[in-house]
Amino acid sequence: MRENRGQVSLEYLLIFSISLIILIAFTMPLLVQSMDNTFDVSDSLKAKSDLSKIADCVKRVYGEGQGSRQSVSIDVGVPVKIDTASNHVTSKIKLKNGEYKTEKINVKSKLKTNTFKLNKGMHTLVVEWPVGSEHMMIYEK
Repeated sequence: MRENRGQVSLEYLLIFSISLIILIAFTMPLLVQSMDNTFDVSDSLKAKSDLSKIADCVKRVYGEGQGSRQSVSIDVGVPVKIDTASNHVTSKIKLKNGEYKTEKINVKSKLKTNTFKLNKGMHTLVVEWPVGSEHMMIYEK
C-alpha cells in the first residue's frame, strides 16, 4: 500500500509539471507582446509630454514677441526625431514592432521649418525669437 501512495504522488507531480510547462509555453508569448504594447504606450505618452513642454515654450516666446527667449529641459527616454513648423511640432518615435508613431501638437508661431534628433538623455532646448528676425528658432543648449 505504501508503494501505491508514492506512485500516485509521483504521477500527480509529473502531470502537474507537464501542465505547468504547457501553460507557460502558451502564455509567455502573450505576456511579451502585452509588455511591448505597454512600453510603446508609455514611450508615446512621454514623447507627447515632451512635445507639450516644447509647444508651451514656443507659445510663451510667440506671446512675448521679438527679443524673447525661453529654455526647456526634457529627459528623452528613447531617441526621437522632432519636426517644427509654423503651425505644429511633431515627433516620430519607433515602436517595438518596428513601426513609427507620429505625435503632433498644433502651435501658432513664427517657427522655421526644422528637424532635429534627440538621443536618449537630458536635453536643454532654447526657443528664441531674435530682434529684427522674422522667424523664431529652436536649438539645443
